[in-house]
Amino acid sequence: MFVSPDHALLQYSGRIDFEEKERPVMIYPASYVRIRFTGTSLRVYLENKSAYWNNYMGCIMDGRQEKYLLPKTGETELLLAEQLENKEHDCLLFKRMDACHYVTFLGFEIDEDAEVLPLEPLPERKIEVYGDSVSAGEVSEAAEFIGQPDPEHNGEYSNSYYSYAWLTARKLGAQLHDVAQGGIALLDGIGWFYEPGYIGMESIYDKTAYHPDLGAIRKWDFSNYIPQAVIVAIGQNDSHPTDFMARDYDGIMGRKWRKHYREFILKLREIYPDAQIILTTTIMEHDIAWDRAIEEVCESIADANVHHFLYRKNGCGTKGHIRIPEAEEMAEELAAYIEVLWEDI
Repeated sequence: MFVSPDHALLQYSGRIDFEEKERPVMIYPASYVRIRFTGTSLRVYLENKSAYWNNYMGCIMDGRQEKYLLPKTGETELLLAEQLENKEHDCLLFKRMDACHYVTFLGFEIDEDAEVLPLEPLPERKIEVYGDSVSAGEVSEAAEFIGQPDPEHNGEYSNSYYSYAWLTARKLGAQLHDVAQGGIALLDGIGWFYEPGYIGMESIYDKTAYHPDLGAIRKWDFSNYIPQAVIVAIGQNDSHPTDFMARDYDGIMGRKWRKHYREFILKLREIYPDAQIILTTTIMEHDIAWDRAIEEVCESIADANVHHFLYRKNGCGTKGHIRIPEAEEMAEELAAYIEVLWEDI
């Protein structure tokens, strides 16, 4: 039996492009579709568009996680389960990676005599993260490289499920919108994303779809999702190609960055007037000047709902990306901090 993407009992989470209801497009990491069903098998139909790297989808079937390699382009059919016991099952199909690819969900297929069953509602608590590759869980599964530079890879180690962002959401019992893109800085013209055109968070934070090579640019409707906490984890890729904040803190670029960062935070404050907004970076190695800049902006805003948070190992925990145990440690600290801010939620 075919289960269309617009089936009423499917559950979606994440900033997903629903421009075509029967062809929803997953762009951001940690976006997912979930189904609860009876029967003995489950297939999924997808269409992939790749910009770079090998692209993988994640699937948690009855609590067991697997990953599936996608073709670079075109439609594909994935067998997610077969020869299951004929009873109730739960499948969460999720986007492991950022906008290195877009994946269109075309539907599930279950046994002809099977049923789609209701799921429990999504949590009332909601968080949103604006970040880079660390927030996306890039290279998180490279377990043998804890505290070390990254190994050679082609996308196989990236898994948003083990990002500190999704780990934090699970610890809080919260939904997550993970507006995270590897290589991104705050400003256009710096960072690594879309080199050499360099697109910054200022240009994607309000978009549903944003990669110029993968389709039309689409605006996001912020009324679709109102988080109680917003984490802004930007200020690491911004040092490329020049670490201007470390070299000349009060120079033209340093002052420009702090001005734009302040304006960005105030935009989020206006969009989400009731949210707690947490400014931070990560434990990935970077110059302390970036944390100084964030602290200066936070103090200048002087708002009881805007906070600067530092991890115990902030900026000095690892030379490479954050591996699963490091992400767990970050999530423990961040979730505990948010819980205090949320004591009445």
